[in-house]
Amino acid sequence: MEYTYRRGKILYPDKELTILDRLVIDFISNIEADYVIVSGYVAILFGRGRNTEDIDIFVKKTSYADFSKFYNKIIKSGRYYCINAESDKDAYAILNEKSSIRFAERGTIDPNFEIKFPQNELSLYSLNNAIAVILKDRYKVMIGPIELQLAYKLKLGSEKDYEDAAHLYIIFKDKINKKELKRFLDQLQIKTSLVKKIFRDEI
Repeated sequence: MEYTYRRGKILYPDKELTILDRLVIDFISNIEADYVIVSGYVAILFGRGRNTEDIDIFVKKTSYADFSKFYNKIIKSGRYYCINAESDKDAYAILNEKSSIRFAERGTIDPNFEIKFPQNELSLYSLNNAIAVILKDRYKVMIGPIELQLAYKLKLGSEKDYEDAAHLYIIFKDKINKKELKRFLDQLQIKTSLVKKIFRDEI
């Protein structure tokens, strides 16, 4: 895997785009707001061989008018529909209730795009400190900081999450900020024994 990781940007020119990657690239082209992709798709983007039912996206909280623009852009593309809302007004109300809305390709249910407004300090941190991944020197995908992705995957606690975290750690262990990772591990109260078990390292 050939990539260059600088603070705030990952250049990934030789990435072989999968069907899922191309779907993600197309979908996010409709989002006219700051956004960040977090959780499972981040590991998949960097070569983790597994499927996913959803792509988790935080979108900056906007006014109803601004939200309506990109909601309707997604719908009018003709490719996607909103699974759990019938209108932009309904969707905006759901988001403001601290829940999520989901979009999928017409005729399908998954994989779907689960969109939320940031709901806590860490989700807001991901949005404000998103990393730009540049694929094939032309496509930009915004993902959450790797250090927070690693810590949060351990917090989620399923075997799948542990495997995602181990995969990302192997790829980025020589690039990430270990002090920042430790800060997130401490904030999320992750036990040192679990960190050592999954990462094979003491942070």
